[in-house]
Amino acid sequence: METFPLLQVKDLTVQLSGQPVLQNVSFTVHSGECLAVIGPSGSGKTTLVNVLSGKCFGRGLISFTNESGHQPKINVIAQQHQFKNLSNISSFYYQQRFNSNDSEDAVTVQEALLEITVDQSFIENTLQLFGIAHVQYTRLIQLSNGEHKRFQLAKAILQNAEWLLLDNPYTGLDVTARKMLNEIIDALVAKGVHVLLVTSASDIPNSITHVAKLENGKTISVIPRSVFDAEKKPTNATVNISYTKSFESVPPAYTYPDFSFAIRMVNTNVSYGNKKILDNINWEVKKGECWNVSGHNGSGKSTLLSLVNGDNPQAFANDIYLFDRKKGTGESIWDIKQKIGFVSPELHHYFESSASSYEVVASGLFDTIGLFRQLSTQQRSIVDQWMSLLEVNAFSKKLFKQLSNGEQRLVLLARALVKNPPLLILDEPCQGLDKEVTARFIALINDICVNLKKTLVYVSHYKEEIPPCVTYTLQLQQGKAA
Repeated sequence: METFPLLQVKDLTVQLSGQPVLQNVSFTVHSGECLAVIGPSGSGKTTLVNVLSGKCFGRGLISFTNESGHQPKINVIAQQHQFKNLSNISSFYYQQRFNSNDSEDAVTVQEALLEITVDQSFIENTLQLFGIAHVQYTRLIQLSNGEHKRFQLAKAILQNAEWLLLDNPYTGLDVTARKMLNEIIDALVAKGVHVLLVTSASDIPNSITHVAKLENGKTISVIPRSVFDAEKKPTNATVNISYTKSFESVPPAYTYPDFSFAIRMVNTNVSYGNKKILDNINWEVKKGECWNVSGHNGSGKSTLLSLVNGDNPQAFANDIYLFDRKKGTGESIWDIKQKIGFVSPELHHYFESSASSYEVVASGLFDTIGLFRQLSTQQRSIVDQWMSLLEVNAFSKKLFKQLSNGEQRLVLLARALVKNPPLLILDEPCQGLDKEVTARFIALINDICVNLKKTLVYVSHYKEEIPPCVTYTLQLQQGKAA
């Protein structure tokens, strides 16, 4: 059976800020084929999606053609979702997701989809197909990662997209949600939708027929799926590495008072309207303990963490103690945040496009989304040492938004650690990192927590990403402690 070239990429070369990101990348996708693109962090995968979708440009040939010879309709499912508020402004501040009044400025799923079609039956059937009919009237800013991925796919179908370019769509999804996403992608391909998927080697749906590997911006190989599966070897993510001498040499940014309990919640509840997000949570985290918080997408994990990190105003309506002090007894949000190093999947969104990677890391000293003050000589030294420790010093002068998703993640990790705080809250910190970088980061966190007796709250859907120092687990199920 003769196949037809639907996508041709030949000698594609892209430079960003004068640095080569893609170099002579070439591949062809024929009718009946779907391509997965894999490769280590910083290899150029997201840049490839951006060029194919017209968000940035390079030199070389890119040709999309459908069977009728016309330019097809292309839809991009980005790793980091973005949307505008009712004022048509895309700049949401971080706490807005948890503030019931301010989040009203975000459109609902229904309102967003009505901009595409007024066919209410089509909307309802599509939401049902993707298993998100229950969020039809929910504000976009309040969707979980898994719900938002499925919303993006539903939106693409309502737009009659012929091509889906998916950039790491599994980011932040639990095991069940990843399986559901695979089934959805397979079903869309069966209906004639063409797919190019940027992913890891471990998350490739059955409908993918070919695998391309990028490394240092170059095409290493493009092979049939059957060959890829035959060549794939199990990898050991354990890396025997110690950072102890290095991080112990970094002077502390602040002096922190002693405490017995980092977190204590008594009969804690959170609701938005008639929807209960957290239901009667009782939880204690003692100084030096390392916890994993687990649960399916939408189980309440992010809301729970927001009560600790000072982002959720409903914390003041509950009996919550942080660092032995009851919330609402005179401490400011900044007093709380100073003791916490924090990473979340959403933090990428909130930094200005003009911020350098150095400024992003340094902002962690002051818990601001951006750097708004001069650094002292000692503070500069601390920032330099932590960036060197996490091997992101090469990105210092680069704009944060121009880094790959994996590189951005490492910069945000440096931002969380730069204060050397007594409590670390790391929400899916390894999203977007390849296995080698992930293993090195896990070793780093383990060394810090064990040798410096840090208190840790760690969220991950992947058991292999949880550091060995974690010995306690809080499992959430539909807002309750299971």
